[in-house]
Amino acid sequence: MTNQTEVIVYGAEVLCPSCVNLPSSKEQYDWLQAAISRKFGEEGIQYTYVDIFNPPEEEPYHSFAKQVVDEDLIYPVVFVDDELVGEGDPRLKRVYKALESRGFEPTA
Repeated sequence: MTNQTEVIVYGAEVLCPSCVNLPSSKEQYDWLQAAISRKFGEEGIQYTYVDIFNPPEEEPYHSFAKQVVDEDLIYPVVFVDDELVGEGDPRLKRVYKALESRGFEPTA
């Protein structure tokens, strides 16, 4: 298994105009974190939430948050490390597959 993998969720408190009837980005971030932890445990996975309207200055977060806004991407946008695994309504299957490809195995 890799030493550390990062799950990054880019989103905003306000709902995406294309995401009517979906939870907010922050709610989806919390849901993803809980689902991943249940399946793979908590060791080796770091979670980062980036508010696209108030991103940190740190790269690559700042640049991609600007890209989400400038290109009107459907958020939340979810990455596992540098791999885009979801946009708008992320699918656990794709997220799990990306984690498994990095050596993570389901617990019990």
